[in-house]
Amino acid sequence: MTVGHAPPDISVISGDPPALESLTAASTSRRRTVPRWLRRTVGPVSLLVLWQALSSTGVLPADTLASPGTVARAAGGLVADGTLPAAMGVSLQRVAVGLLLGGLVGITLALVSGLSRLGEDLVDATVQMLRTVPWVGLIPLFIIWLGIGEAPKVALIALGVAFHLYLNVYAGIRGVDAQLVEAGQSLGLGRWGLIRHVVLPGALPGAMTGLRYSLATAWLALVFGESINADAGIGFLMNQAREFFRTDVIVVCLVVYAFLGLLADAVVRTLERLLLQWRPTFTGQ
Repeated sequence: MTVGHAPPDISVISGDPPALESLTAASTSRRRTVPRWLRRTVGPVSLLVLWQALSSTGVLPADTLASPGTVARAAGGLVADGTLPAAMGVSLQRVAVGLLLGGLVGITLALVSGLSRLGEDLVDATVQMLRTVPWVGLIPLFIIWLGIGEAPKVALIALGVAFHLYLNVYAGIRGVDAQLVEAGQSLGLGRWGLIRHVVLPGALPGAMTGLRYSLATAWLALVFGESINADAGIGFLMNQAREFFRTDVIVVCLVVYAFLGLLADAVVRTLERLLLQWRPTFTGQ
């Protein structure tokens, strides 16, 4: 009588270990236990710890760069006496006005150039020529033309914003899928119907990208604008701090610039989630 053998393990024959799926699920669950916001704070916190360590050990002298504790105390003093909130209000107003004016000009020119071949022939070449000129180098001309008040600072911001919005909105309009336009035409949409229901929604991702670049440029232009003939704003605080070698106040102003830029980027991301819900995107793995 022969002794029967156990049936072979199918998983071994196929070469697909049964534990692979469970291990993958377990690793995925472990990775997801750490909140994303906590992972995003690892870099800034590590940089802050390194900065404090270098300052405490004397590797980074106080006259070169103030320690985080000194910067925090300086920020508290500026907030307590109302200096920092007032400066932030002036700077935010300049950015808002410059963004509005530059946005209107840039989007209008992009619509004229992107929706019409005649408009492209009349507008695009001039804009492409002007955008190659370093807009920061126009500060002396703005001062001569507009004086030393708010006008040159706002004009500098508006100029930087207009070019970014023009390029991205124009590219978004011309990048709309031609098959979508043909589908709209087959459904009986006229020219304005196509623009409203096909072209403009298709150009919206490009417009959001242009808005993000424009906000970053607006803060950069603000730094240059407020460093020249400014009597208020965050840049004015930085100039005063430079004259008295107050590196703690300078760092406070830089941190404020950084947080305002981060807040502006968060606003644009929120707009993207609200306006571009129809567009699936890759979010990483």
